[in-house]
Amino acid sequence: MTYRYDADLVEAAGNFGVFDLTDPQETRAKLLAASAGRPAPDTTGVEVTNLRIPGPEDNPQVPVRVYRPAGVEEDLPAVLNIHGGGFVIGRIEVDDATCLDIARRVKAVVLSVGYRLAPENPYPAGVEDCYAALEWLARTAGDLGADAGRIAVHGISAGGGLAAAVALMARDRGGPRLAFQYLDLPELDDRRDTLSMRRFTDTPGWNAPNAELSWRHYLGERAGSEDVPVYAAPAREKDLSGLPPAYVTALEYDPCRDEAVAYAENLFAAGVPVETHVFSGAYHLAYLIPTARVSRRRAEERVTVLRHALHD
Repeated sequence: MTYRYDADLVEAAGNFGVFDLTDPQETRAKLLAASAGRPAPDTTGVEVTNLRIPGPEDNPQVPVRVYRPAGVEEDLPAVLNIHGGGFVIGRIEVDDATCLDIARRVKAVVLSVGYRLAPENPYPAGVEDCYAALEWLARTAGDLGADAGRIAVHGISAGGGLAAAVALMARDRGGPRLAFQYLDLPELDDRRDTLSMRRFTDTPGWNAPNAELSWRHYLGERAGSEDVPVYAAPAREKDLSGLPPAYVTALEYDPCRDEAVAYAENLFAAGVPVETHVFSGAYHLAYLIPTARVSRRRAEERVTVLRHALHD
């Protein structure tokens, strides 16, 4: 199949072979080596603190990173950030630039979660770590200079799927009341039966074969069966009423495109205020190319949307 990528994504398309999820440990090592020597992120204007917070019963300490605009005395809204990586790779550090941008330009306290990864820690380990971080954020908001009444959850890729799951858990468990959910290119459906999932089998870095591996690592033999909880695959939830307002993004040549759009439509049908944007000319991992035109547009929209949701 011929893909009509934006011009500034074509050259970079060949650089994502490292995202083979067949051996997650090897992939993590390659990504860590590739990041060695890169300059530390510019934290000007943002106070950054690494903490370990109470987690679920089987993981008493969850690493988190807090980003807070410096010199701001009033309580700010808060954003719980969940990184991507197909449930099996990724670290807090990969979202430094995103979290710093949100802290600076949205004027928000950001809490980024280092949740446990599959296959060593399959479902529900990762999502329970994220939910524990949400509870902690709401409980200690005052100490962080944050407003517990204005908390959003934000995630990219698998992090978007985990963000959707955290919103469902908060609703069902009577947990912290979220003000907003920002689901960016979310990975939501282990059944992988959409048109985009069937069509995009060879897109750069993230494609249908990697999606299958991702869900297998996360859910084991249950992936694709009838025995999958909605907190593992939020697309399976039939009742989306009572969830916070949402913003959902997708990319044209992304296997996860159709499940993201379908989730947005189902939120809308359930009476949840939702906006969605499908960016054309881009593949899933385009978000890792910050200089690309589509990435700059997404970053600007993220700031605009979160400002409106948390400050207006």
